[in-house]
Amino acid sequence: MSRIPFEQLPGDVRQAVADKTGDVHQAVTVAGGMNSGIASVLETDGGSVFVKGIPVDHPQVGAQRREAAVAPHLPASCPRLYWHLELDGWSLLGYEVIEGRHADYAPGSADLPLVEAALAELQGVTAPAGVQIKDAVDRWEDYAPPGTLHLFAGTTLLHTDFAPDNVLVIKGRARLVDWAWPTRGAAWIDPGALALRLMEAGHSADSALSYAARFPSWRAASSEARSALGRATAALWREIADEDRAEWKQAMAGQAAALADALVCR
Repeated sequence: MSRIPFEQLPGDVRQAVADKTGDVHQAVTVAGGMNSGIASVLETDGGSVFVKGIPVDHPQVGAQRREAAVAPHLPASCPRLYWHLELDGWSLLGYEVIEGRHADYAPGSADLPLVEAALAELQGVTAPAGVQIKDAVDRWEDYAPPGTLHLFAGTTLLHTDFAPDNVLVIKGRARLVDWAWPTRGAAWIDPGALALRLMEAGHSADSALSYAARFPSWRAASSEARSALGRATAALWREIADEDRAEWKQAMAGQAAALADALVCR
C-alpha cells in the first residue's frame, strides 16, 4: 500500500486528530510495515503519538477495526491504544509511541528470552467475549488435515503473526505490536507460529521446536495437534507462494514444509 505523509490527510481529519492530541507541531513518516496508508509519529501539545491509518474503502480496514476492538484487552507488553477515529474516508488509530527496534530472532540472540517473556504473558490472556475477532477453527478450516480442525479450538487470545517487524524491543522488554489478526483459539498455536519465524531467522527445525517447548501450552498439546498445525501452516504458505512468486514467500513456504516434516517425525 502506498503511504502518504500526515500533512496530506484531509483538513478535517487532521483537525480531528488535533482535537485528541492538542496542536500537532511535527509529523515524521516512519518506515516498515506494509498495510498502512499513513504511519507517522506526531509531536503534539499532549506528547508523542504514533498514528497509523488506512482508507475506509480498503480491503484491510476490517483488520484495523479488529485491532482497535481488541486493544483494550491486550496485556501490558502491547502498546496502549489512545483513540480510534473514522471520518472523511479514513480510519485512524492513535497509539503510545514505542521507540524500539525490531526483535532479533537469530540463534543465540539476547532478544529470544525477551520474546519468550512477552509471549508467556499473552498466553495467560483469555480472548474477550463480545469482540468480533477471528476464530482459529475458521482461520485454519481450509488448511488443517481432515478430522483435526477441532484441535485448534480454544479460548486464548492469540497474536499468530510473529514476524520480527511485529515485535519491538526497548529497555530490555519485548512489545507485541500490529494486532491485525487477533484470534481466539488453542494457546499452543502461538508458540508454533513463532517457531516458523525462528526458522526464517536461521534456526533449525529442532532448535525452533525446542524453543516452542519452553511454553507449557506447547508441551501439553498432543502430537496430533502439533502435527496438524505444521501441515496446516505448510498448506497455507504453499498457497501464498503459488499466488505470488516473491522470493521471501517461496522461502517461507519451504521453511513451513520443513517444520511440518519435523513435527510429523516427532
